[in-house]
Amino acid sequence: DSTLTWLLKDNLGGNSKTVMIATISPADDNFEETLSTLRYADRAKRIINNAVINEDANAKVIRELREEVERLRSELGSRGGTVPNPDGTGYVDITKLKEQLS
Repeated sequence: DSTLTWLLKDNLGGNSKTVMIATISPADDNFEETLSTLRYADRAKRIINNAVINEDANAKVIRELREEVERLRSELGSRGGTVPNPDGTGYVDITKLKEQLS
């Protein structure tokens, strides 16, 4: 709730790693300030973030589609160049399908 927390809210709660250095004084006349600093540092230390990769929605869809294409290609390669027959009666060689499309 402090001004410092408000100023640092993007760093303390965002998608970044933050390092905080708390400087304290051994002098008796700075006891209250030192105690306040240590309390603040302890509260800041307890903040837990779940970092998320900043990714454009379109880029995410493109990445997922490319992963699916790669998965399908590897699946196709493991079948020896065959795909399921559209009428459900087994598998058809890809070269035959290419010839039919030509």
